Amino acid sequence: MQLEATATKPVVTRMKRAHGHLARVIRMLEEGADCEDVLTQLAAVNKALSRAGFALVATGMEQCLLDGSDLDGAQRARMEKLFLSLA
Repeated sequence: MQLEATATKPVVTRMKRAHGHLARVIRMLEEGADCEDVLTQLAAVNKALSRAGFALVATGMEQCLLDGSDLDGAQRARMEKLFLSLA
């Protein structure tokens, strides 16, 4: 399934924000920042990436419903596997 660029733009934006957070975490480690501060920022990166993944799956499911596409058993299983890989 190919996702439309307009539908994934918010996901890309979220991932770019997470990328910036991750760069900050790396910089903090290199500069010897406090462990608690680093872990707080790392948790923010983790949450941002998780939300991006869930948003991507939701976008794909929504697109399938709007297109009227009927998923066959194999496609449904693949979508379920992708969704569960985020858990």
